[in-house]
Amino acid sequence: MNQIDLATATTRDLNAQLHHLGGNGERHWRVLHPNGKHALAVGLDALVEVTIEGHVGYYCAGMNQQAHITIRGNAGPGLAENIMSGTVRVTGNSSQYAAASGHGGLVVIEGDASARCGISMKGVDIVVGGSVGHMSAFMAQAGRLVVCGDAGQHLGDSIYEAVLYVRGCVASLGSDCVEKPMTGEHLATLGALLTQAHLDADPRDFRRYGSARQLYHYQVDNADAY
Repeated sequence: MNQIDLATATTRDLNAQLHHLGGNGERHWRVLHPNGKHALAVGLDALVEVTIEGHVGYYCAGMNQQAHITIRGNAGPGLAENIMSGTVRVTGNSSQYAAASGHGGLVVIEGDASARCGISMKGVDIVVGGSVGHMSAFMAQAGRLVVCGDAGQHLGDSIYEAVLYVRGCVASLGSDCVEKPMTGEHLATLGALLTQAHLDADPRDFRRYGSARQLYHYQVDNADAY
């Protein structure tokens, strides 16, 4: 395993090495003493495993492709922003807009996520072991958000075709977001996501939410409101 100590190395050193792996089989990396530094392990595009031992600042693991990144601590704003593929796991809590605009891959937050988790998600799967803050999944276009705890106000506001699963209480639903039936297909899908995230929860305890499909269709009767 390759090891980088950020007590002596810089963020630029870390990212440069991860971006230029070459063909020498350097696929397992361990990062020590992150101490809340920002923009760690961003823009990776290789099948590499990175374990960060401690808390990280904003935009950690942004624009990730292929890589499997584990953060053993808490993460600041913008975790896994615009993730394309691969996995990002946080063993603690995450701050605002985790996995914003994510196109693919899996983001697992074992603790709580703050406001706007999954904002404008475009295909990413997000599984939160705890609760999420207000305006989560705002304008979520595609993908799935699983919340094992509670959801704050205005969940799924202006949602398109993303699917939301919440086990706990929802403070309020946003515009055009409604509760929908849980079919056998949805139970199977949710069960697979929970298994993939290594979280122990019963899919039957969750409720499903999605778009009422009224907001983004033009209604002639409402022409005066446009």
